[in-house]
Amino acid sequence: MSTAVSFEFFPPNTPVGVDKLKTVVQELGALAPQYFSVTYGAGGATRDKTLGAVMDIAAAGFEAAPHLSCVGSTRLGLAEILTTYKAQNIHRVVALRGDLPSGTATAGEFRYASELVSFIRETQGQDWHIEVAAYPEVHPQQRYAAKDLQHFADKMRAGADGAITQFFFNADAYFHFVDEARRLGVTQPIVPGIMPFHNYGRIAQFAQRDGIEIPRWVQMKMEGFMDDAASIRAFGLDVVARLCERLIAGGAPGLHFYTLNQSALTLELCRRLGVGSKA
Repeated sequence: MSTAVSFEFFPPNTPVGVDKLKTVVQELGALAPQYFSVTYGAGGATRDKTLGAVMDIAAAGFEAAPHLSCVGSTRLGLAEILTTYKAQNIHRVVALRGDLPSGTATAGEFRYASELVSFIRETQGQDWHIEVAAYPEVHPQQRYAAKDLQHFADKMRAGADGAITQFFFNADAYFHFVDEARRLGVTQPIVPGIMPFHNYGRIAQFAQRDGIEIPRWVQMKMEGFMDDAASIRAFGLDVVARLCERLIAGGAPGLHFYTLNQSALTLELCRRLGVGSKA
């Protein structure tokens, strides 16, 4: 049985980006993913663009999962968003706390993703399949790993159906996190998030911002390649493919790829791993 895959996009900002994403959806859609998720800007900054991307994915015949953020949201506003999505036959969401937009002091009516999950369950029942976020290397704004794990367990107990992790390059961090979550009674699937090395400099910035460890030997090799794009691509594919192989062998329930709205590296990784229906 092939490992389940899913793919994440961000909402495009330009008409060219919209057209490109439609092409990427078709290319990755050949792998028969469980769903495509679409991110949501700080404080709902990309709400309409997220909706547009989700509708395009649904129109192409695939399951779409918009991100929903607590930050800056009201109960009334979220109820309206859910009604809009439901009218488009969308029944899967990714529920997140989200980041405060620059210069914003208040988070809105919800403080934590667990409150958002509870709100959806209390007002919508089982109409939605809800994914939440997990942080194998601890949330960057949380000082204590034990508290972070407890927050995660709270989200799952509030009614989440599953979790997607922040990307990582240390398989041991993922397996340890899953073991610890199971000890707290979490039974739902925890799917590892995979970030191909689309652009090493950009990924390194993401990793530094979010407290994600890129192994030193990988950093040194990448930096040593300088501007040799072909070597960076080949080495990056090898590193991420080996990570995925370990995760699959260790029982990961699926793979969620952060595509950055590109298909080439993700398609190649899925081909090497033999995941997806036509990989």
